[in-house]
Amino acid sequence: MKKKKTKKAAVHSPIFAAGGIVTRGRSQPVFAVVRLRRQKSWVLPKGKLNRNETALAAAKREAIEETGHDMKVHEFLGSLAYTTSGRPKTVRFWRMEASRKPVAKLMKDVSAVRWLPLARAISKLTHEREKEFLARVGPNALSHVRHKHAPARPTAHADKPRGNGKTAASIERPAPRRHVAKAVRIERAARRPVHFKLRAACTAPRQIVQALWRWLGR
Repeated sequence: MKKKKTKKAAVHSPIFAAGGIVTRGRSQPVFAVVRLRRQKSWVLPKGKLNRNETALAAAKREAIEETGHDMKVHEFLGSLAYTTSGRPKTVRFWRMEASRKPVAKLMKDVSAVRWLPLARAISKLTHEREKEFLARVGPNALSHVRHKHAPARPTAHADKPRGNGKTAASIERPAPRRHVAKAVRIERAARRPVHFKLRAACTAPRQIVQALWRWLGR
């Protein structure tokens, strides 16, 4: 009895798997799809969890084994749930970036890997559930890749050094000509009363002397 219950429970127990939405390249990212050798189907890189293995560790391992490239794992993108052979199956996916060159051979269960733009990768997949999933999370993965590797835009600063090494605040600019001419006129006007007083002070003693000589000559 116990054996029958155990066997029946094993048949209906859920399957847990994990994989990656794997991209390669920065300016024009492409997505990885792999071809299974037995089923002859094109699928996303994924696989079942080993005993005592976390979903994240399994996702990275399966992506490396099925594409042959090393992986950088990024944010979680979502889960795909469906039924296979009468058993519920849940696959969790993370966004991953593959290395430029392969680091290992493909595992035996995979006969080929293709790197395609998003639209072509979606159409290449065999199962409709994976097509819909990639169509939903693929644009999000693309935006993350392009935003991360986008060149930084230069920002303008008021105190940015110029050609001579001085800042805008430290450069001394000559005054406009109209201001210089006005200052000269003010200065000349200020000098006139001073010269007039000096002349008056100088000419007064001469008149006194001349009047004295005329009085003495009488």
